[in-house]
Amino acid sequence: MATKEEISMAGFEIVAYSGDAKSALLKALENARKGQFGEARKLVEEARKSVNDAHQAQTKILSQEAGGQDMEVTFIMVHGQDSLMTTMMLMEEAKFFIDSYERLYKLENQLN
Repeated sequence: MATKEEISMAGFEIVAYSGDAKSALLKALENARKGQFGEARKLVEEARKSVNDAHQAQTKILSQEAGGQDMEVTFIMVHGQDSLMTTMMLMEEAKFFIDSYERLYKLENQLN
């Protein structure tokens, strides 16, 4: 059985990686607004790596549960799952908005 502490520590790990990714994505969107698309995409890649790290922490716990271990749900794990899910959604939206900002930037330059 995974201990409550182990599950909470995995939750903290997921929250931390998700938070790093979210920060990078928000910076990426700010860079895209300024027309700095290369930097924006580099930050999205950093975020992707952090999301992958969070996903690995999640998979470790999921694998234990799938293997038959009893798991005690902790609030921090629930928070971690929520943070990861919303950050993954933000990542998809950030990609969309970066592309949209770039298209708009190109169109504005053509008009000027």
